[in-house]
Amino acid sequence: MNRTATIALTALAPVSWGSTYFVTTELLPPDRPLFTGVMRALPAGLLLVAASRTLPKGAWWWKSAVLGALNIGAFFPLLFLAAYRLPGGVAAVLGAFGPLLVIGLAALLLGEKASSRSLLAAIAAAFGVGMVVLKAGAALDLVGVLAGVASTASMAAGIVMTKRWGRPEGVGPLALAGWQLTAGGLLILPVAALLEGAPPALDGRAYLGFGYMMLLNTGAAYWLWFRGIGRLSATSVTLLGPLSPLTAAVIGWAALGQALSPVQLAGMAIAFAATVVGQLPPKPPRSAKESFSKTKQIDQKFSMDLTNDEVRR
Repeated sequence: MNRTATIALTALAPVSWGSTYFVTTELLPPDRPLFTGVMRALPAGLLLVAASRTLPKGAWWWKSAVLGALNIGAFFPLLFLAAYRLPGGVAAVLGAFGPLLVIGLAALLLGEKASSRSLLAAIAAAFGVGMVVLKAGAALDLVGVLAGVASTASMAAGIVMTKRWGRPEGVGPLALAGWQLTAGGLLILPVAALLEGAPPALDGRAYLGFGYMMLLNTGAAYWLWFRGIGRLSATSVTLLGPLSPLTAAVIGWAALGQALSPVQLAGMAIAFAATVVGQLPPKPPRSAKESFSKTKQIDQKFSMDLTNDEVRR
């Protein structure tokens, strides 16, 4: 499969995550973010593990737990806490700075040298998302800001460490996604029971919402996400992240009747353009052979110039 197809399939993950707000507010029980996190992660993880029929071995038991904590177990609760305490889309803006963290961590841990184009794309994406989701007079809550920063850092570290550790030989992204979702869901489960108590009563709409969240929004989306991390650079994958708040804005306009101002439309254009630019392949380094050929051409031209000068004399 070529690079463009891989990018397109990986992009389906953040696009799917952009529907989370709509499904949560319209179909799921209110004020139960941790229970929702468990229902998203744990059943999907167990289903993927059963489908792959593969369990971790050796060091991958603790590696899966670490990755599951970073990508799911810590990320979900921190993200929900930030969203509840930061009105006006501030949490989404904090999340939009994730690509910059990934670029820094990838340079440190993976040796991925960030280009100026990638850095500018990450900054432009965060700026564009801010234009879309920020509202005038948005209040800043210290706990919410810390939770938002921590959730962004957790996700960034999860992407980079997933790329650094890769996968065991013979294990596909389906099993890797299942291990992490299961570990993350198990980490959230006791916290949800302690803070939110017994599960709420569910109606038909809730079952529909949780079914979508489990199968498509989480199971399929994280499978595609980890598959993309294995085939693309960490920087390229993380610069697909802004598609999530952009999708949420489009769904809010189409399904909830939320108006989009000219400023928001301009921000969407900027963020989308930055995402596209972030997927452009880096310029290949000039090979030693090409450099030698270029040097030889220059030497030949210099020699010819000297010969012409001598003839003229």
